[in-house]
Amino acid sequence: MKKELLVATALVGSMGMVANSAQAASATFSGHTRAGVKGSDTDSAADSYSATQLSSFSVSISETTDSGIKISTGFDLTDESDGATDPSGLTLTFTDGSKLDLIEAGNAIGTHIASVPSASGEQGISAATHNSAPTGITYSNASDKVGFEWHSAADAFGVDGLKAGLSASINDDASSTTSTSQVENSFSVGVNYVTTAGDTTVTVGGGYIAASDTSISAAKDKAASTAVSLTAATGDLTVGVGFGTGDFVRSGAITGSTAAANAADVDDVSVLTAGAKYVSGDITFAVGIVDGEGTDTALGSAASGSADTYNKTAASVDYVVAPGVTATFGYADIDTEDEGGATAANSGTSCYVGATVSF
Repeated sequence: MKKELLVATALVGSMGMVANSAQAASATFSGHTRAGVKGSDTDSAADSYSATQLSSFSVSISETTDSGIKISTGFDLTDESDGATDPSGLTLTFTDGSKLDLIEAGNAIGTHIASVPSASGEQGISAATHNSAPTGITYSNASDKVGFEWHSAADAFGVDGLKAGLSASINDDASSTTSTSQVENSFSVGVNYVTTAGDTTVTVGGGYIAASDTSISAAKDKAASTAVSLTAATGDLTVGVGFGTGDFVRSGAITGSTAAANAADVDDVSVLTAGAKYVSGDITFAVGIVDGEGTDTALGSAASGSADTYNKTAASVDYVVAPGVTATFGYADIDTEDEGGATAANSGTSCYVGATVSF
């Protein structure tokens, strides 16, 4: 037994010396567990209830070189209901405050929009798989993992409150397809501007994305969309509105009520979001709406028929019970249509009662 203890002690000691000599990068971690009950009452079925249990655990790793450049990355051990390890790309933060994301970098349009308030909680009813109406202004946020996103420093180009970004991804080795769709190459620009007007802080953000598609049957690019949003915060009250428009190719779509296809062209897309949030001590009240529509057709076909629609009105109340513990009550009313016809199984009301414990 003494020999085993001596071996274990020597092993721990040697590992400590190796770690010290390697000068390991700094690491932090965070996460949460969200548990509650969701109830749904669709227009085609009686009330139903189910438990929701979602967790996340993320690790952030960073270190600064002698020249002052910060190198950071990280990974998720679990991301809500996905238990698979999800590594992040690399981020280089330069001494002037600008940043460069490499590998799975994302798109500038998604980074620079102003975040419009919306209801919290897990309430909701899934849209029909053949409904192509967007549910948010970044519906066409498509890119390949091989790419970059550049973020300017604050007060870009000498303008107080301005930030700008540029992103691109490359997937030239993607195979050409007919009925399926995936992003080939993409390009995006985004800007975000913050200013004050009296006691109010106003944020305006938006951008444009253009992405090519692997499908040789598609009548349009994978994405050609513009989004813009605005928020105004005065004291404890924040209000906002966002709008997105353009065309895109949807993967895994079903066109029409019965005809199945792997992908579809979606034309004449528009989506409006609006919301408000008010904080009173430990309580946060939030409301939000989504109004989206788009006309889906078979790949290569001209836009025809009635649009698919998605309309959602939601509200929530969050209460901080203790540090790191927040109780939530949420409610949503959802209405969807496919090709102009109501989809009762995907329309109705939903509520949520639960708590989030964070660390």
